[in-house]
Parts: sequence; structure tokens; C-alpha cells
Amino acid sequence: MTTLAAPGISTTAAALRRLYFVRFAFAVVWALVMFTTADHLGPLAVTLLVLYPLFDVAAAVVDLRASRATGSPNLLFVNIAVSLLTAIGLAVAATSGIPAVLRVWGAWAVVAGLIQLVVGVTRRRMGGQWPMIISGGISVLAGGAFITGASADNPTLTNAIGYAIPGAVFFLISALRLGRATKGN
Repeated sequence: MTTLAAPGISTTAAALRRLYFVRFAFAVVWALVMFTTADHLGPLAVTLLVLYPLFDVAAAVVDLRASRATGSPNLLFVNIAVSLLTAIGLAVAATSGIPAVLRVWGAWAVVAGLIQLVVGVTRRRMGGQWPMIISGGISVLAGGAFITGASADNPTLTNAIGYAIPGAVFFLISALRLGRATKGN
């Protein structure tokens, strides 16, 4: 049974639950649209690639506002900065080709995954964070795979889709678990 210790945590859990549902929906829609253009770096693919970390920035800002009362927001500020730099990096890397994009995407996945893992660990008492912890760890491993895969003979962007879908599932699971946590079940 998961219980919440303070009203501030309950309010934060409810806000994060809503945010996680939105993140789930965004990642699924993003992956479906990206699937239609993942074979080359056209304008739509580049826009989608840059949009993904920018959405992460917006989500981190919402998270920051929701969780300010329940813990230190320092890692969320780091996440905002890293994701903004990644969006810029992806736009620049797109001019050099898919391998460069995969290297930037991979570096971002490693750093963002580490941040997600640590934030999830610090929020354990809230409940519903194990999916975020696991997702953060998987993101670190996936980032390494993106960087390594950039050296393949014919790298593609389809791996980015494979990154978004499991992330979406973990956000959905966490949102569902946070729903139980806010009710004290």
C-alpha cells in the first residue's frame, strides 16, 4: 500500500499524473508521425526531432511548478538547460546527417535518463516512481546505443521511435500508479 505523507505530496502527485498522461499521448503521436518520415532527414523529420526535446523542456517547466514545494528543483533546471541545448544541437546536427543527429540524440538520452533516474529516486515516497526510475536507466543504455549506432553503415532514425514508445509506456504506467498513490491505495 502506498500512502502520501503530506498534502503537498498529494497535490504534486496529482499534477505529475496529469503531466505523465500528456507526455504519454505526445510521445505516441510523435512516434506515429515520425514513423512516416524516419527514413531520411527531411524538414518534417528535423522538426519532429527538435520538437521532442522542446516538449521535454515544457514538461520540465510544468513539473518544476508542480513539485517546487516537495523537493529541490535543481535537477529540473538542469534538465531544462540540457533539453534546450539538445534542441539546438539537433537542428545543427541535422545539417550534417543522420549519424550526427543520432550522436546528439544519444548524448541527450544518456544525460536526460540520468536526471530522470535520480529525480525518480528522490520522489520514491510519492509512489508511482519505479517506472520513471527504470525508464531513466533504460534511457541511459539507449543513449549509448544511439551513439554506437551512429557509426553503422546505414543508420536510420527509426531507433528514435523505439526510444519514444517505451518512454511513453513508462509514463503511462507511472501515471496510473500515481493515481493509486493519490488515493492512498
